[in-house]
This record gives sequence, structure tokens and C-alpha cells, in this order.
Amino acid sequence: MSPIAQLEIPRAHISAMVAEGTSPRVLSRAVGHAVGTSLPGQSGNITLAAHRDTFFRHLGDIRWGDVIYLKEPGLEYRYQVRFTAVVGPRDTWVLEPTGKETLTLVTCYPFHFVGPAPDRFVIRARRIRAAGE
Repeated sequence: MSPIAQLEIPRAHISAMVAEGTSPRVLSRAVGHAVGTSLPGQSGNITLAAHRDTFFRHLGDIRWGDVIYLKEPGLEYRYQVRFTAVVGPRDTWVLEPTGKETLTLVTCYPFHFVGPAPDRFVIRARRIRAAGE
């Protein structure tokens, strides 16, 4: 399991390590980075997933305009939430590349469903830069 970043979402009180992959082993210990999607600082779509009853327990608290941080040693990337959506498990557009630096967070939905949840909750955010970047 290779840590690649630290994810911080102040509104949802989320602070978690991000590791490569979405295997059960990775998701039991960290937020998972979907293999084949962009990495922080790269153009394209960074897709992160976590269980709704662990790291992404409070993901539903996020609102349009909130800022999400991805941190690497000596670097901090900021992303502003553009939209949230509930999609079906076969809606793979959330993994597709984008032309801009984009962050996509995915978890199962509904949050308090007993058993395997039928849908997915998606947050899409776009990178914002500090003055002088």
C-alpha cells in the first residue's frame, strides 16, 4: 500500500491518507486512488473512493463551493466543489478523463442504507490556484 497524499475536507471533518488502489485492503486503511486516473498536480481527473461508513462517513455534508485539500510533502492542491450527484453503480463517466485538473470523490449511497448500497454519491471539484501560482 503506497500513500500518495493526505486528503482534508474541513466541512466534513475528514482528514485521511490516500493510497494507491481501491482493493478491500487499501479501503480498510485509507482513501483509495483509482488506478489509471490522474495524480495530484496532473491535468485530468483524480478519482478517490472510500467506504461510506469509514473515511467518507460525512461526505454528504459537503456543499457547492467548499474547498478540498490534497497534500503531498511540500505541496498543497486546493479544489473547489462544483457539484454533487447520486448516480448508479454503472455510471462510469465519473472515472473518465477531464481536460482540467479535476477531483472526483465517490462513495456508496444512501449513507445509512443497511447492506450493499444501490447507488453512488459523487462529488466533483475543480482545482483552484492561490495568487502567484
